[in-house]
Amino acid sequence: MSSIAGVATTDTTPLSRIAAATEGIESPLAAVDSAALDANAAALRARADSVPIRIASKSVRCRAVLDRVLAADGVNGVMAYSLREAIWLARHGVEDILMGYPSVDRTALAEVVNDRVLSGRITLMVDDVAQLDIVRDATDSDLLKPRICIDVDASLRIGPLHIGVRRSPLREPEQVAAFARAAQARGFRVVGLMFYEAQIAGVPDANRAVEWMKSLSSREISTRRTAVVEAVTAAVGRIEIVNSGGTGSIDFSAADPVVTEVTAGSGLFAPTLFDRYRAFSAEPSLFFALPAVRKPTPQIATLFGGGYIASGPASASRSPRPVAWSRRARGVVTSGLRLLRNEGAGEVQTPVSGAGEIRIGDRVWFRHAKAGELCERFDTLHLVHADGSVEVVPTYRGEGMAFG
Repeated sequence: MSSIAGVATTDTTPLSRIAAATEGIESPLAAVDSAALDANAAALRARADSVPIRIASKSVRCRAVLDRVLAADGVNGVMAYSLREAIWLARHGVEDILMGYPSVDRTALAEVVNDRVLSGRITLMVDDVAQLDIVRDATDSDLLKPRICIDVDASLRIGPLHIGVRRSPLREPEQVAAFARAAQARGFRVVGLMFYEAQIAGVPDANRAVEWMKSLSSREISTRRTAVVEAVTAAVGRIEIVNSGGTGSIDFSAADPVVTEVTAGSGLFAPTLFDRYRAFSAEPSLFFALPAVRKPTPQIATLFGGGYIASGPASASRSPRPVAWSRRARGVVTSGLRLLRNEGAGEVQTPVSGAGEIRIGDRVWFRHAKAGELCERFDTLHLVHADGSVEVVPTYRGEGMAFG
């Protein structure tokens, strides 16, 4: 268990292991506990119940961690965010990459569709004829047949109410089938369908209304997904990929017999936005530390840096959360640290209250609200192993890979 308020942690937790192993490393720093990471990966595979998992790279953004997770049985590929990222991963040996989003990067598209290796490893995501035209314009020969996956709107609609994310304009079975026929007629290989039910996967179980919404959405998308798969199969033939899910909905997606794979990523690091799910729990494995550089009052410590706000609607839930502090030779102490309402997490300094025992030079440990976004702030991750050794591995940023 974690320590009680004001008492040093004596048991072995991910954060206590990280704090002990990185005592001699200057902060700010970001660190991952490999034991918790591996346990979270195993838990995701168990929830998938033998359905292959595709790892969402945007939730990891570190090639060494991706390679570690991909080495396990039951993990069969990567879902990439940008096409240049996909090319970069493919050239570093990742053989099965599904784009999670459409791309209109003509230079990158030309590189993929005209290269035998890349075109075999990367499947493009589309949901509009205009995207097909851009890809076809980038193709040197009409004989080339780029692999595409069709993104299908998996949001819940109740009358005029839209619950979910704004992604694909394609929704109904015949609409998707007509698009698949149009793509095939333009010389594309339609190999997959994707359904991302964000209103299930990305919404914490906050109250009964949310639970009711998720239950209703589960029934609706299960019925419609089966109809879409049947309509597209009848239109263009067998589909290799029916992708669905996210960390928050793996169980539901994997239970659908038409789904061939599920996507997950955030569950590896277990950021704070995933703390309130009832269907599953995960051990936080990723933390970052900021040094205390000032004491403006006896109860406030001001930390260096820390403005790592997560994407999404501006709210307190998108801020990093201080969870503990540590001092050399003392260990980890939890003490009810809080961000200040009027300052929050700042670009160059972050004050925290409840810091009566913190001295200048101590470090405060945080969890990020989202998973891979933290890696855009650091060049390296410190991968802490069970024996206390530290492996320093580059993030995408550290390898010069611009995520966007």
